[in-house]
Amino acid sequence: MSIFLDYLWVFLVGGLVCMIGEILIITTNITSARILVTFVLIGVFLEAIGVFDYISAFAGAGINVPIVGFGASLAKGAISAVKTQGILGIFTGGLVATAGGIAAAVVFAFVFALIFRSHTKK
Repeated sequence: MSIFLDYLWVFLVGGLVCMIGEILIITTNITSARILVTFVLIGVFLEAIGVFDYISAFAGAGINVPIVGFGASLAKGAISAVKTQGILGIFTGGLVATAGGIAAAVVFAFVFALIFRSHTKK
């Protein structure tokens, strides 16, 4: 029964994050890109104040998989690199921590660009 509740919380928290994004898209004139940046900044903020790990322990992939988790990973990498490398870690730590995700996004974007034909919305 415990695993069922874990999956339920992951689904509910992840769904809540997505629902907030959809509500912002539908009810405001904020562009999708700005909403994504806002979610990344929320993840950075939650990591910076030390709350993200508690939410992550509770919600698991429901908070880690959406873009909020990417922001937290950026912040965690930068904080860790600053502790070991000094001020230069601000610029390198986040990229080192998220290099795998960034590389996968670039590779998959390239593959899908070869397969599908992009066009602007009308």
